Amino acid sequence: MTRVAFADAIDEVVAERMASDPRIVIFGEDIQLIRRNLYARFGARRVRNAPISEAAFLGAAVGAAMAGLRPVVEIMMADFLTVAVDALANHAAKLETFSGGTWRAPLVVRVACGGGYGDAGQHEQSLWGWLAHIPGLAVVVPSNPADAAGLMRMALDHDGPIIFMEHKLLSEIWLESLGRGGRTTVAFDVPAAGARAERLPREWIPPGTAAVLRAGTDLTLVSLGVGVHRALEAAEELERQGVSAGVIDLRSVSPLDMECLREHVARTGRVVVIDEDYLGFGLSGEIAARLLESGIRPRFARVATDGTIPYARHLEIEALPNTARILDACHQLLET
Repeated sequence: MTRVAFADAIDEVVAERMASDPRIVIFGEDIQLIRRNLYARFGARRVRNAPISEAAFLGAAVGAAMAGLRPVVEIMMADFLTVAVDALANHAAKLETFSGGTWRAPLVVRVACGGGYGDAGQHEQSLWGWLAHIPGLAVVVPSNPADAAGLMRMALDHDGPIIFMEHKLLSEIWLESLGRGGRTTVAFDVPAAGARAERLPREWIPPGTAAVLRAGTDLTLVSLGVGVHRALEAAEELERQGVSAGVIDLRSVSPLDMECLREHVARTGRVVVIDEDYLGFGLSGEIAARLLESGIRPRFARVATDGTIPYARHLEIEALPNTARILDACHQLLET
């Protein structure tokens, strides 16, 4: 059976939906090269090269969505969303509320995120907690090709703005690019289980639906994107040590599946959140607050990115969540 790569799974869904819905168009820098299969099939009117100005073409996409199209906007890296946040935060996200439901912006922003390959803090940020902080924006982060396909099916039917975030270490397109230009001696810690799938789902995954990948009785590990695979590695090592650790893949930051989290954390009484986004004022703190507000008082730990991601490779490895850091956090939690 042919195994489908992460980015190809997403492109397959986009192509299928473009064939059935002429309102779907794609904007992006060098997009006719990056998505050349879609360009060859649908042409320049629907796969449109954009200038190197994220603010300009994301702003244009908001207007296009209001006018009846369903744009898919590709931003090469999450870091570059910072120069286009006005279009997202002040227009797309607020449109439905300000218009009393009269206007909507059905817009998918497809963006690469995450580090682990030596590109530092201006190119390796995740920023999903920052984006989810904005009311009106949905934010999803798949950890494998099957979920990527299911979430993209949902995103293309979503009637508001949704940020679709793809971790670079899961994408063969990115890995091929990162292996060039003197980087051939750098070893990337790529989770093999997240890069390919044997089949793609025909149904879409509802927003705010987490997946329980592993049941546990002693503690619960919670993550998304590449962090899910780090959590699974840690859970396997803990099992060898006689500890039963569950693993939850959030898949969605906004909305957040608190029902799933409450059920499993209440059972284990201990939770470790693994978050490649920043530690302060982010997803891990939000999960802790919501658990407390719901009456659950778990023993809590988090493994996140503490500050600006360093360029030096050995410092970058220490700064980002890794399996060793996760295991340390779990052992400290189990001792209390």
